Amino acid sequence: MKKTKRFGFGLCILSGLLAGHATAQSLRDTVRETVPQVQPALSAGPASQGAGLPGPTRSIGWEQLIPAGWDPYKDLKALNLDGLKDNDPKAEEALKKMRQMWDNAPINPMILGQSVRLPGFMVPLEDLPEGTKEFLLVPYFGACVHSPPPPANQIVHVVLDKPTKRFRLMDTLWVTGALSATKTDSHMGVASYRLDAKLVAPFTEKK
Repeated sequence: MKKTKRFGFGLCILSGLLAGHATAQSLRDTVRETVPQVQPALSAGPASQGAGLPGPTRSIGWEQLIPAGWDPYKDLKALNLDGLKDNDPKAEEALKKMRQMWDNAPINPMILGQSVRLPGFMVPLEDLPEGTKEFLLVPYFGACVHSPPPPANQIVHVVLDKPTKRFRLMDTLWVTGALSATKTDSHMGVASYRLDAKLVAPFTEKK
């Protein structure tokens, strides 16, 4: 699998979009060129049964983490970019408001407490001699590292029973475990979900 493949929400926003120092003109141009688009979700495939997991495990996609009717682009859609003049702070204010909305993105209560299997990219939260025990799982390559974090309901805080040295930054993984609504505000991004992982494996996609 190529690293350019995306899982569910394909949110590609340049880091300068929310930097806070660009002019309104450059913000308008940036928004026009890089407004994130929703991409088709990666097929999760058949569920795998993880040892010791409560109840049946089912594979899910990133779109299932989003509650019905929630619009992550609400503030951008309400912003009349063509009506803004140079140095107008409204564009920057709207983008900051959108960032706040994303960091407080609502969860989907229908999937809480379930044992799930979710594919994604790994963003370690620590660098310990014994390995990584906590990391963020994100839906597309570069999220939280090379581009701003996606909405919090598109970030999962993964906690392992024991540290692992098997995986590295931006490796593609299947993570299996119990999903809960535990908000985590880390230096890499805000996560609306927590997954207590019982199984972490390299991502493979059936042809």
